Amino acid sequence: YMGDLPSNRQRLGTEYTDLIFAPALEHSLLRDELYCQIIRQLTENKIRLSEERGWELMWLATGIMTCSTNVQKEIGQLLTSAKTPIAIDCLNRLNRTAKYGNRKYAPYILEVEAIRFKSLQIFHKIYFPNDTDEAFEVHSSTKTSSLCEDIAERLKLNSSDGFSLFVKISDKVFSVPHEYFFFDFIHELMEWMRKSRPSKSSEVTQVQYQIFFMKKMWVNVHPGRDRNADDIFYFHQELPKYLRGYHNCSKQDAIKLAALIYRSKYGSVKDEISRIPDKLKEYVPADLLHVYRGGDWKKHISTAYNQHS
Repeated sequence: YMGDLPSNRQRLGTEYTDLIFAPALEHSLLRDELYCQIIRQLTENKIRLSEERGWELMWLATGIMTCSTNVQKEIGQLLTSAKTPIAIDCLNRLNRTAKYGNRKYAPYILEVEAIRFKSLQIFHKIYFPNDTDEAFEVHSSTKTSSLCEDIAERLKLNSSDGFSLFVKISDKVFSVPHEYFFFDFIHELMEWMRKSRPSKSSEVTQVQYQIFFMKKMWVNVHPGRDRNADDIFYFHQELPKYLRGYHNCSKQDAIKLAALIYRSKYGSVKDEISRIPDKLKEYVPADLLHVYRGGDWKKHISTAYNQHS
């Protein structure tokens, strides 16, 4: 990894870092040994490339595992005396790891690529049900629960209770456990996906995924009390279920709700009302489509719409 041993092979993803860190995460004595080796490599290293990569390993190590008290003192002395800016960040990472605990898996590809490109921050895009997204900073020690709190705070939600992160891969959606380290779960999920899709090629394949933040537990939900939650989550999450017929609904309520759905799409623009019969599935639950003909649905919905203009 550090380049001291010449090789014609190019580093592939986390190939080297997996070999370096995986055994140490399983055995505490190897954690001490690994830190000692990194300290030794960084002490009076005259080769610039080797030293840079040594600091990369230190940055990765401090974000996923602690060590014994004696070795931690040695690391502290090195990090406080080193002149490189990365040393202070390594010290902060080690303190966070000591607070939140060791990771289960070696650094994820995003962590490895971040430090290779000299970035000390990792931002991950989070998607929301209303087709918007935002980037949030994720640390090596970030757990799902703390990321949910960060998202709720930025979106100005009343609370993060009942919300969760979900990973979407193709047509599959997985809920991220609240007390899991964020990158550990992604690592575990990617490994499972790769094993379930054996590749004939020896190349490392990356599985494409998206992270969604959505309501999971529908407790203490009162429409109107949290406007941002209503606008961003509740309406957009429940609308598809409503249109599939999962909610018990009368004809009269279906008409009123169809008018509101139309207003949510087009506001005060009435041009699309004439096309309602062609798009009934976008306004009326599947189990009620047969109640009226298309033209009658349009008439009733239009009347309800005009009553609330």
